[in-house]
Amino acid sequence: MPRTSFERHLHELQDDVLFLGSMVEKAIGRSIEALRKRDLELARKVIAADREIDLKRYEIEEKCTELMATQQPMASDLRIIIAVLYIIVDLERIADHAGGIAKIAIMIGDEPPLKPLIDIPRMAEKATDMLHRSLDAFVEHDADVARQISAEDDEIDSLYDQVFLELLVFMMEDPRTVTRATRLIWVAHNLERTADRVTNICERVVFTVTGKTEEMEVSKY
Repeated sequence: MPRTSFERHLHELQDDVLFLGSMVEKAIGRSIEALRKRDLELARKVIAADREIDLKRYEIEEKCTELMATQQPMASDLRIIIAVLYIIVDLERIADHAGGIAKIAIMIGDEPPLKPLIDIPRMAEKATDMLHRSLDAFVEHDADVARQISAEDDEIDSLYDQVFLELLVFMMEDPRTVTRATRLIWVAHNLERTADRVTNICERVVFTVTGKTEEMEVSKY
């Protein structure tokens, strides 16, 4: 394969990652919407769409394997391909977290709301924003931006602490709220883990640019 053709395939690979990322971002947004609006049909759609995300991940994986098997990529190209293989796994896991939130929305069903959802949607919005920018940083090979995004994980952790403590108070004051509060804690935990996955992606961006694995600060949870 001529160099120009190989580079085209490499760019297509990165475009595929962005497309997969957009699918995952949509899954997060829809899962939170389903939770807020008690939309069980939308929650089921999020769960069903997880299969499409899995298939896209496998498709990208096959392209990576083919490029490595049929070409002799230079070190910098090989780093991109290896990073893609790691990133798509994290994207799939984030989609699993979105699916987990959708399943919790179904479990909650039409139960009376325990409290207005404020911090959980904020967590989702922040995590989605971090994800989107981390993938842009990957395509643009911007290690500095990746490091910045990783540092923002502390904001997600702080919101998680806030949600956890608030729900803990509900449970202590009224044991009848334990089940509902616990389910919301599960939702927040899925979002906290999503931000951790974004940190993994940021590490892969730095690896792509520098060729070195730079372990960034991870969540305490």
